[in-house]
Amino acid sequence: MKFLDQAKVYVQSGAGGNGCVSFRREKFIEFGGPDGGDGGRGGDAWAECVDGLNTLIDYRYQQHYKAERGRNGAGRNLAGGKGADIVLRLPKGTQILAEDNETLIADLTAVGERVKLAPGGNGGFGNAHFKSSTNQAPRRANPGQPGVELTLWLRLKLIADAGLVGLPNAGKSTFLAAVSAAKPKIADYPFTTLHPNLGVVRMANREFVLADIPGLIEGAHEGAGLGDRFLGHIERCRVLLHLVDGTAEDPAADYETIRGELAAHGHGLEDKTEVVALSKVDALTPEARKKVARALKKASGQTPVVLSAVSGEGVDKVVKLLWREIETARTADPNEVPAAKEEAWRP
Repeated sequence: MKFLDQAKVYVQSGAGGNGCVSFRREKFIEFGGPDGGDGGRGGDAWAECVDGLNTLIDYRYQQHYKAERGRNGAGRNLAGGKGADIVLRLPKGTQILAEDNETLIADLTAVGERVKLAPGGNGGFGNAHFKSSTNQAPRRANPGQPGVELTLWLRLKLIADAGLVGLPNAGKSTFLAAVSAAKPKIADYPFTTLHPNLGVVRMANREFVLADIPGLIEGAHEGAGLGDRFLGHIERCRVLLHLVDGTAEDPAADYETIRGELAAHGHGLEDKTEVVALSKVDALTPEARKKVARALKKASGQTPVVLSAVSGEGVDKVVKLLWREIETARTADPNEVPAAKEEAWRP
């Protein structure tokens, strides 16, 4: 399934049904009177966060969504039925923005959340509504109110516990494949990932979600390369794993480049907890490892973890570091709901 993290949709709620002009005419009934019913209310437009989705690809091929119009009223005081609602089923982490692509309408972060995007129009009154002692035979009814039309932007931000950042070919996809069951594209020639990937990392009886985003290059915040549009997927991460290619000409400069892009993007990315790792060390001699690690430590201010996703060296250590930082962030988060403990089965 193709990954799509942004879509533009047109939403319209249902118009209300028209009121009815009718008079009661029956045999042996001397005085009938008005009996026109009211029109039904139009359907509402809703957005709902559902489980089992991780892309907005459904909204790539259908952009127009309209709720059903309310039924018209009828004689014998029959009111029209309500129109059916329209529901946009969205993955967890979807933001709904107005047409200007800036004004936030809703942020769906939990499965089951529902947001009313546009209310349906009210139904019109039938002529029975207007009868009175001074107007015993009204011959007018109200039309239904029109529905609400909206143009919305849907923007998906993946919800992951940890995020992978680094320059292209830093070994992010290889690391994700080594620690999870994800199957990102990996090859022995230089290329960059085009779409974010998610993987579930399991260790003992614990697990967390790891997100791999396409590599950044210098000037990404100005639109260079793939730009920084995918950085939104790690805004919700609790910790960042910064992979630096140990075989690069200047790993310390590569580290500074990524940090500069994170700071230019903003949204708190530069302040997130960071674990720095020197990747592809299986291709370095012991002397080269020490030299590169010293330079990277001077640039980052912390001792980098030496790892190789191919040979498995240092991978477990990095996973444990990530888990420790995630647990610390969860403990500090007042909105974190602790997982329910399963009780032992008893006969």
